[in-house]
Amino acid sequence: MFVLGNLFQALAITLGQVLKLYSIVILISVLISWVSPDPFNPIVRILRAVTEPLFGWVRRHVPFATIGMLDLSAVIVLLLISFLQTFLISSLYDLARLLR
Repeated sequence: MFVLGNLFQALAITLGQVLKLYSIVILISVLISWVSPDPFNPIVRILRAVTEPLFGWVRRHVPFATIGMLDLSAVIVLLLISFLQTFLISSLYDLARLLR
C-alpha cells in the first residue's frame, strides 16, 4: 500500500505547486491590468489566455462577481485556490500518510 501512499503524496505536491503557480499568474495578470497594457503584447496575451476562461466562468456563475465597475472574479478565484490548497492538498497528504 506504500506505493499508493507515495502516489497520493506526489499528487498532492504536484497539485499544490500548480495551484501556487496559477495564483502567481493571477496576481501578475491583475497587476498588469491596472496599467492598461498593450493588448498585442505576447505576455499579456498569454496571461489573458490562461486566466480569462476561469474569470469568465466565475463572472457568469457567481452573481456578485461584478459589482458595478468592480470585477471581483480574480479575488473569488484566489479564494477558491486557497480553499483547494487547504482542503484538498491536506486531505491528499493525510490519505498518503494513512496508506503508508
